[in-house]
Amino acid sequence: MRAFIFPGQGSQSVGMGKALSDASATAREVFQEVDDALNQHLFRLMSEGSESDLTLTENAQPAIMANAIATLRVLEKEGGVRLADKAEFVAGHSLGEYSALCAAEAIDLSTTARLLKLRGQAMQAAVPVGEGAMAALLGLDFDAAREVAEEAAQGEVCAAANDNAPGQVVVSGHKAAIERAVEIAKGKGAKRAMLLPVSAPFHCALMQPAADAMAEALAKANLRAPLVPVYANVTAAAVADPDMIRALLVQQVTGTVRWRESILAMAEAGVSHFVEFGGKVVGPMVKRIAPDATPTSIVSMADIEALAAAL
Repeated sequence: MRAFIFPGQGSQSVGMGKALSDASATAREVFQEVDDALNQHLFRLMSEGSESDLTLTENAQPAIMANAIATLRVLEKEGGVRLADKAEFVAGHSLGEYSALCAAEAIDLSTTARLLKLRGQAMQAAVPVGEGAMAALLGLDFDAAREVAEEAAQGEVCAAANDNAPGQVVVSGHKAAIERAVEIAKGKGAKRAMLLPVSAPFHCALMQPAADAMAEALAKANLRAPLVPVYANVTAAAVADPDMIRALLVQQVTGTVRWRESILAMAEAGVSHFVEFGGKVVGPMVKRIAPDATPTSIVSMADIEALAAAL
């Protein structure tokens, strides 16, 4: 069994998608549709913009999605591969969940781009710059990291935001609380604990204004049943009902990204091959979570051709 998976924020880099666009009309169509949907030259920013502009959450989120979907569409249209024939499930890390839903045709590409643009803007606006922070706690399991967050909160918000892989948990919340968490984690045996260069404290209660904005936008968006079930970040379980998907996407803004549990659940369901589209981020995590699984990262035209030949 196989799952198609999609990376989240942090996987962006200037130049992303350019070689694929040069090689494929299908990829160019994807990037053009996203540009048109956003009324923005996003692909120009992706291919030749500044790192700081691309890293802005409102740009990074649709850009990462566009790159992933372009990679998949080239496989489908030029490689003659249908997602529904080759994957039992889809999943994505944080914003990657939107990419997964787009890939499985639950949300069309233009709508996905607009939702992610809004999500990025709303997440950035939810907390004034400098008031929030995130930190990676390496070498602690999820329960230990959650205890660190609870101890560090002291009346402020401090939550385990991303359960990425064994010994790789990210905490999010008020800056002072996150700084306390870093020191507490070091005292509890973390191999490393460090603040992350992010612009807002994602996946914690401080994101509630963004969750409210997404609830309003998703209520108006056309969501269909995906071609294959999606493993939701907040439940680490498969879902196919559009109304449930909509509700879980709202919860996801403030909830924990349960990536480790999602990969484990898919592996337990029989998935042995995980194919990451548009990045080399979540694939390596898979190997740490499920050592017997085979992850493949698909970024270049050569990667796509090799996968098409193997499927």
